[in-house]
Amino acid sequence: MEPSGKFRGVYWRQSSGRRHNGKPDRCFYLTFKDGGKKVWEKVGWASDGYTAALATRLRSERIRAVQHGQELPGRKRHVTFGEVWEKYDEWLSGNRKRPRDDRSRYARHLKDRFESVNLRDLSPFDLERLKVDLAKEGLAPATVKHCLVLVRQVFNRAIAWGMWSGENPVRRVKLPAVSNRRERFLSPEEARTLIGELGKHGAQTRDAALLSLSTGMRAGEIWALRWGHVDLANSLLHVADPKGGEPRKVVLTREAAKVISGLERAGPEEYVFPARGGGRIPGVSKAYFDAVKRLGFNEGVTDRRQRVTFHTLRHTFGSWLALEGIPLRTIQDLMGHKTVQMTVRYSHLTPDHRMDAVEKVGKRLGKVEAMAKRGKKKVTDGSARG
Repeated sequence: MEPSGKFRGVYWRQSSGRRHNGKPDRCFYLTFKDGGKKVWEKVGWASDGYTAALATRLRSERIRAVQHGQELPGRKRHVTFGEVWEKYDEWLSGNRKRPRDDRSRYARHLKDRFESVNLRDLSPFDLERLKVDLAKEGLAPATVKHCLVLVRQVFNRAIAWGMWSGENPVRRVKLPAVSNRRERFLSPEEARTLIGELGKHGAQTRDAALLSLSTGMRAGEIWALRWGHVDLANSLLHVADPKGGEPRKVVLTREAAKVISGLERAGPEEYVFPARGGGRIPGVSKAYFDAVKRLGFNEGVTDRRQRVTFHTLRHTFGSWLALEGIPLRTIQDLMGHKTVQMTVRYSHLTPDHRMDAVEKVGKRLGKVEAMAKRGKKKVTDGSARG
């Protein structure tokens, strides 16, 4: 292929068989950059009326289209992150339990930065820079991770909907390491105080909290509980849609059974803890957090793992089991953990397990010292006799 002299970006190649005006026919091509990528386009043969000047005019039109984000002939227009988000936003409502979280992250952290950026131009480097900037703003690693995961989800949806066919750039970005493991659990006295405080301001929140504390159920599992899932005769609850994905049976303690027995029973499809206007409760009530605040449990606490939340009740249940010496495999089953690795966090609470191990080493050391003393004594006695 030969450059066409003064016509920048225009090339031609000579045919070995076609003739035009008594000379070998020429086919003209143009080239330009689209998003940093070099694009070649065939214009046509001189015998069909195409010239280098015409190819130059077409090239100018292509460059202008790229600059204004317009669709090129025979090619899909490059879609922007904001355009995919509009479709993703519609999709959210029926496919995410808490769509407002994604919408809030997009509005606060992604919109101004990526709304007008073409997907093809959004690189792993841009996402690394996003990571750094959000961290500088003081955002927690978990929030930064959620933002990157949201970008990944938008790209995945764009691919699924045929709006994008490239690689998801988030695949080349290392997500921030996040430790969400709760460490704070309540003492029996703190638990009694909290339940009592909740009881002063409403029975439903108190009963839900007591049920979580007695069974280790998650808040979402309690709100999803229907009367058809209750088997008081056998002191069992059926958790139909747990976080881990596997339905399980929950054993009721006397306190938990008493809570359920004290509620007004309804039809099998009705919720055990219904919302005020009927239907499912959307989340933990403000009354719970107000009680925690009045008791000062979170005063001066900055580490989120040490803060008392509703999930602290579940963590307290697991911690108390461990403190009573219950085997980890049993704790895993009672809490509905998918893997035993999730239960290992309670192993440090197993009574005296570390002390027993250290004592065994201590006994061996004691024997070694005793043997050393006996050996030393024999040597001393032998020296005296000599």
